[in-house]
Amino acid sequence: MPHLPALAPPFGYRMSDEALLNVVGSFERARVLVLGDVMLDRFVYGQVERTSPEAPVPVMALGRTSQMPGGAANVARNAVALGAQVELIGVVGADESAADLTRQLAGLPSLRTHLIPDPKRPSTVKTRYVADRQQILRTDVEDARALDEAVAGALLAAFREALVRNDVVVLSDYNKGVLSAAVTGQAIAAARAAGKPVLVDPKSRSFEKYRGASVLTPNKHELQGAAGHDCASDEQVIAAGRGILAQGICSTVVATRGKEGMTIVQADGAAQHIRTVATEVFDVTGAGDTAMAAMAVSLASGADIGSAARLANVAAGIVVGKYGTATASADEIVERLRGSDDGTAVTAYTLERAHLLVQHWRRLGLRVAFTNGCFDLLHPGHVSLLSQARHTADRLVVGVNSDASVRRLKGAGRPVQGAGARALVLSSMRSVDAVVIFEEDTPLKLIERLEPDVLVKGADYTVATVVGAEFVQSRGGRVVLAELVPSQSTSETLKRMNPGGPT
Repeated sequence: MPHLPALAPPFGYRMSDEALLNVVGSFERARVLVLGDVMLDRFVYGQVERTSPEAPVPVMALGRTSQMPGGAANVARNAVALGAQVELIGVVGADESAADLTRQLAGLPSLRTHLIPDPKRPSTVKTRYVADRQQILRTDVEDARALDEAVAGALLAAFREALVRNDVVVLSDYNKGVLSAAVTGQAIAAARAAGKPVLVDPKSRSFEKYRGASVLTPNKHELQGAAGHDCASDEQVIAAGRGILAQGICSTVVATRGKEGMTIVQADGAAQHIRTVATEVFDVTGAGDTAMAAMAVSLASGADIGSAARLANVAAGIVVGKYGTATASADEIVERLRGSDDGTAVTAYTLERAHLLVQHWRRLGLRVAFTNGCFDLLHPGHVSLLSQARHTADRLVVGVNSDASVRRLKGAGRPVQGAGARALVLSSMRSVDAVVIFEEDTPLKLIERLEPDVLVKGADYTVATVVGAEFVQSRGGRVVLAELVPSQSTSETLKRMNPGGPT
């Protein structure tokens, strides 16, 4: 089998969010080759306000039409959206739909296409009719016969030539004739000879033609068809996966199970369940393509298969919250990783995780601001400071003194609120993108590690007295002194609440 990173050493290990962020940060170095059934997805939008008098069917008043790459082309599109370098190989007809698809793909950065024309077959087109955000009809134009020998030869020649430039291969099979048993077998053999992992999104009822693949990603329906029994429970899914592995078809099965998430089964019999992370489902169109793309890009970026599946699950959870054939970006995955399993916001980051997050933002060309304080009893002065700080850059990191640090600075009786509570309140603010609690009396260690582009403090400081100002300026950054809100401070608030008490 082609080399594939192990599920985990030992099994059951879960890569930390910091390590996952590091994988996402490497997406731009991933090289992914996609071979399969390319198609064009059309969406016709309109309104249904009555039923036809001729038959019991809805009458749809047509509105706008949109179109985008589908099938294997959508896998490639998703991989590009994640930041990877991608090559796409497929077959199209000699028709206007092929021209439309070519134009769609031409607009994608970091994508190289090899679309082999076949004048004997139409381009595959799926047209979905959507009224009031509900799909009411789909029509397909396709020819699912196997490719002619000459076309198949040109396809495989392009595939073999592209193998050397890529890290991972995806076979996207929609059962539209491109990935016949002969073409699939030769493609897998060539990839194995080149030492490249092969991920397959299967559509055939029998998985025999995928023999030699590294990973198969069947959905529940496909898994049931191959196994010959129901796959409703975790145990049934694992049994089906082990049955496929026992036949020597592949080394890993990743079963995609919709709202049940994913189940990974490996050749040694080990199994792992990854539960879904979707918060609200609007449209499942293309979610499988997104998951496959994210898994491939993650493996090409150094993730083990368990972590790649987890990132794929996150990406799929993002796209089902969108309408149409959507994609997930690396930035959206990072934002989702910032949340906990139940979707609530992370209250505070470790310094290392904040560092990885800032690195990711910089790769996206974003500027980062930093400010700090005790933030004990949040008041309008704090809100103003944070708002001003956020407006100086694209992202804002806030350093918060730990409880021990606050006591050393403010004396007994402070802080009024613990660091966790203060971080929770700050992280809920629209202007704040990340919160880091620090133990030292000053945030200099944070500033030197995060290297912000902008350092913000209140105007009761001077630039010369702002901790970290010299460091930030030496790196070409700037220091901003935010305007103060008169008579607003925690100490003043405590005096009003408890005259004569600690401030």
